[in-house]
Amino acid sequence: MISICIATYNGERFIKEQLDSILPQLSEEDEVIISDDSSTDRTVEIINSFHSKQITLLEGGLFHSPTFNFEHALKHTNHEVIFLSDQDDIWEKDKVQKMLQHLQTYDLVISDATIIDANGDPTGDTFYNINNSVPGLINNLIKNSYIGCTMAFNRKVLVKVLPFPKSTPMHDWWIGLVAECFGKVYFMQEPLTLYRRHETNASASAEKSPYSLGKKLSMRFTLLANLFLRGLRK
Repeated sequence: MISICIATYNGERFIKEQLDSILPQLSEEDEVIISDDSSTDRTVEIINSFHSKQITLLEGGLFHSPTFNFEHALKHTNHEVIFLSDQDDIWEKDKVQKMLQHLQTYDLVISDATIIDANGDPTGDTFYNINNSVPGLINNLIKNSYIGCTMAFNRKVLVKVLPFPKSTPMHDWWIGLVAECFGKVYFMQEPLTLYRRHETNASASAEKSPYSLGKKLSMRFTLLANLFLRGLRK
């Protein structure tokens, strides 16, 4: 059985298409945990329109942060395997099946993603190609390859990442580095997500970082410190 975690905020434009691509891949025992950060549009209405017993909607969040909105969803999961999902992408129809095969061997699996625009049209590139994504702790401390919407991991990783440090810059970066340190990671080369980039994305993945050199160094030092402290925790 698996848990899908989605963090939503004003996602009415694409959330139906995303859920339409996820739900057919699930069994009746699987669950979709959606944490909503007090959306002011029709996001909640659209989610409720599915009338799905698989969906648990956590309303009224005041996180003002996709990172801690995702943390809230993760804390409510019940199953051994956890997938992360954005509110505006599309999953390939065999994504769950293919990733589960590798999760029998690895603690965290990440796949490539086909980049699409707001209209759902491919831009001709993938996330791995743009980001030069490679595994390895040092590689990903220098340049993050971990993009949450293409990740799945087991409860061993979940227990180690929670709670998120208050200084966590990005939830997916933290989860990926923890898995690199304390588990086994596998990078699938096949794109299993249509990764939508548009003017209202909450994250800047696959785009140039807006941070100064000093800020970048500070973020990485903080991540290393938190990884060390997490390693000391029993």
